[in-house]
Amino acid sequence: MTNSPAPPLRWRATLAAQDWKAFTAAWLGYGMDGFDFVLITLVLTDISHDFHLSTIRAATLVSAAFVSRWFGGLAIGAIGDRIGRRPAMVLSIALYAVGSVLCGFAWGYWSLFAFRMVVGLGMAGEYSASTTYIIESWPRRIRNTASGMLLSGYPLGSVLAAKAYAWVVPHSSWRVLFWIGILPVVLAIYLRRRLPEAAEWQQASQAGRTRFSATRRLFDARTRWWSVPVSLVAAVALVVVLRGEPMPATLALVAVITACFVALTVRFAGRLWPVVVALMVTVFCAFLYSWPLQSLLPTYLKTDLHYDPAQVSDALLYAGFGYAVGSVLVGYLGDRFSTRAAYVTMLVASLVFVYPVFALGEGHTVALWVLLFLLVGTSSGASGVLPKYVSDHYPIEMRAAALGFSYNVGALGGAAAPVLGARLAKPLSLGTAITVLSLGVTALLVLLIVFDVPARVQRYADARYGDRPSPASNPTIEKV
Repeated sequence: MTNSPAPPLRWRATLAAQDWKAFTAAWLGYGMDGFDFVLITLVLTDISHDFHLSTIRAATLVSAAFVSRWFGGLAIGAIGDRIGRRPAMVLSIALYAVGSVLCGFAWGYWSLFAFRMVVGLGMAGEYSASTTYIIESWPRRIRNTASGMLLSGYPLGSVLAAKAYAWVVPHSSWRVLFWIGILPVVLAIYLRRRLPEAAEWQQASQAGRTRFSATRRLFDARTRWWSVPVSLVAAVALVVVLRGEPMPATLALVAVITACFVALTVRFAGRLWPVVVALMVTVFCAFLYSWPLQSLLPTYLKTDLHYDPAQVSDALLYAGFGYAVGSVLVGYLGDRFSTRAAYVTMLVASLVFVYPVFALGEGHTVALWVLLFLLVGTSSGASGVLPKYVSDHYPIEMRAAALGFSYNVGALGGAAAPVLGARLAKPLSLGTAITVLSLGVTALLVLLIVFDVPARVQRYADARYGDRPSPASNPTIEKV
């Protein structure tokens, strides 16, 4: 592998066979991540019928995986920082495979909720481990492309899940979908065990720069007396708030959860805590604008437009391919221009398609397919460079843990999205609720990215307290 620059359209010339092997193993795991995670959105109506759940209560099963993601991102990320990216990749994919299979054996709401939390642990680790592995393995010149191509695996896994849904559920049970997800994971684990370690992490390790352990900072003998209770309070508060409490109680619980996560951040990130918290907010907004569409689209198609399983599968096929194409495109644009310029351009473009998608109504199937391809390709596809954007703010010795923690705490926006969307649908409609959330939160996210608020917050903190500049206050992010 070489770091020599290449013309934008000839970036493949910089990659060796080993680089592609590493990418294939990471991409396959990420694709199965998308397959296993999206299954729950496809079978919500079936589960609701079997377990006698309301729409709002069923939507919390989508959110259940997010309850545990923050800890999975931190713990598996810490393993990746301490002993290597590759072991963390193997552990993460094994966890969410086991969780997915267990979902097929669920006997009620709470058992399925618990098994979805196991899926969340693995998915969080998958994101931090695979992302850091590929970004640190590929040449710097094309790391946005690497990020976008890697994330394209997630929607293609979702497409596979949608097709499997159309093939399996009408002739069998929703439980079978969770069981078959284990098969490709075995191949991914086999491939990952044979990979070399990420080159950049290996160089840092040889230089003695990988001594940092986020979990040790939080749970050693001196700090666990308060960090363990704080973690438990955060987890319990998350479970309670996702059950759908009255608004005053919800706001109080959100304040408690926020305080817990900030306290944990200050402890493990030290003087970098401002940028970690700011990135949590940024990722939260990224999930809050994209996940109402991703998680509630199947329900919208089945309830409002009265689609049958085959039609739902076709619609999600176009949406998934749009997501994959958008991820690859934004990655290429990020290397051609800049990370933030590509991200913002795609987000702004997505605003054009939000209203038309939910204004069509019944009887416009082909038009809806095209619009979903364009909407999901520009909105969710824009997140193809989000891993690169977030990871650029962190030094290598804490990158996997900080990326895993900030991304997966921020991913609670995905937990809030389906519940919030379902609640807004009561006075409005499901389509209108998704439209309102997408338009409003996208605009907020654009402002956060344009002004690179996380880096600005860290620079202000460094100046305010007179510290020497931190690694996060001078990241390698290009300017818009």
